[in-house]
Parts: sequence; structure tokens; C-alpha cells
Amino acid sequence: MTARALLALLWLLHWLPLGMQARLGRGLGRAGWHFAGSRRKVALRNLELCFPDLPTTERERLGRQHFRWLGRSLLERGLLWYASPERLRRLIRVEGDVHLAERSDRPVMWLAPHFMGLDVAGASVLLFQKKKGISIYQRQSDPVMDKALRRGRLRFGNAEIFSRDDAGKALFRAIRKGDGFFNLPDMDFGTRDAAFVPFFGVPAVTLLAPSRLAKALDMIVQPVIAEILPGGEGYRVRFEPPWADFPSDDPVADAARMNRWIESEIRRNPAQYLWVHRRFKTRPPGEPSLY
Repeated sequence: MTARALLALLWLLHWLPLGMQARLGRGLGRAGWHFAGSRRKVALRNLELCFPDLPTTERERLGRQHFRWLGRSLLERGLLWYASPERLRRLIRVEGDVHLAERSDRPVMWLAPHFMGLDVAGASVLLFQKKKGISIYQRQSDPVMDKALRRGRLRFGNAEIFSRDDAGKALFRAIRKGDGFFNLPDMDFGTRDAAFVPFFGVPAVTLLAPSRLAKALDMIVQPVIAEILPGGEGYRVRFEPPWADFPSDDPVADAARMNRWIESEIRRNPAQYLWVHRRFKTRPPGEPSLY
């Protein structure tokens, strides 16, 4: 399917009630479990590394659940990109202090790990508060899909996104102006500005930028967690209290603390974390691949 055809399909499906979209998304996820063999293997390997004490049958059950949530998150992207702001506000349940960045004299970093509702969390900072939101994104190889992604994430008007390849100085300038930074801290981008920090007891390349950036720009760090609710119930986004003692003078210790927090959130809702990402792809020198 071409990118244009896929986008047309997402646009058509977004008119359906959410409950019907959820059923279609779960079906897409079930198909993905059977046909996306490489991603299924990555998910099962991640679950094995992170939950070695779980029986194999339980890890497979979690993997199947994960793919159903993944199918929903992919299909419901059309809802986030095309539905009216009024409809999205009805579907997204916000908990906690979503207005912190509006009141703060210091710039705020929203720290949002890769749960299935991540894009819902991004939409919530634009729909429920007035502070401009900025973020970094991975430029897509298909220009049609890249344009659609940018348009979908910027359509509410109070946002700016920078490509990971050339964020740098532009990101610093925006934060210094007071824009809120929506930061995704938990992917393996290699060893640059990163350290091997335990993640469920396994050394994982972990970005030091959240700590260093917050330190350099005197930022408040507010964790944000998004959850897709069952059926047509919508979504929940939790804006947690800001971390009072973050950053410290030790960015590696801060990265370890961040990973422990992400672990605790995964244990609350394990099936909705992004297990299809090769989180342990980069290994310490001399270690064999885990995949």
C-alpha cells in the first residue's frame, strides 16, 4: 500500500466511532503478530530479557496483547491527525497538573516514554494547556508520510518539531524562549551522549541529554504517561508531579533514576510499552548481540 493510500484509509477510518476503530486496530495487531515475524521476535526477546522469571507462555500472552495495542495505536493515528479538537478533548482524560508549564517561570520538560499512547500524550499538551510545545522527531524516509506526520503533529498551531538530524541550536533557542519540551528519553540511538545504564537489570544505552539539558537550561522535569483505554473509552494521560531533585550533578545517576521510573510504569501496564523496539541493540564493547 502506498503512503497516499494508507493516509486516505486512516482519514476514512477516523470518522468511525472509537469502539469500532478499536476492534479494527486489535484485528490489525493480531495480523501483525502472525505476519510481522521479525518484530514479533524482537518483542518476545525484550520480554524475555526484562521479565526472565515469567513463564514462556505468559511472555507470549503479553506479546500478543502488546501487538493488539500496537495495532490500535497505528490505526488510531488517523484520529489524532484528523479528528476535531473538540472530539479529541472528549476522548482524552487528563489527570494531574497539565497547566504546570503555563505557570512556571522556568522552562518545563515533559518526560514521556514510549507507551502506545505516546502520540495522545503529545496531543494533550497542545489541547489542554496554552504553553507552546516543541519536540524532536525522526524524519521519515517517505516524503509523503513525513509531510503527513509533521502536519498531524503541528495542526493545532501551538507546536514546533525539529528533525533529530538538525535539532541542536534551534531546540536550545526555543527552550530559552520558554517553550515546553516534549522529550522521548527511552530509545537506543547509539552511544553518543549516552551511557550503559541498567534497564530491568540489563545494560542499555540510555540518553544523558534529559539530565544535561535540564541542568544547562534550569528546566523543571515533569513525567507524563499515556494509556489507551479499552474499547471506546478513550485515553488517559497522567501529568505527574515534577521531580524535585532532578537533575542532579550526576547525569548517569539521573539516567538510572529515569530508567527505574520507566520500569515502574511498565510494571503497571506491561502490554502497552513499545516492545517491538530493539531497546538493547547497542552492546558494550565485546558483548554479542542480544537479538
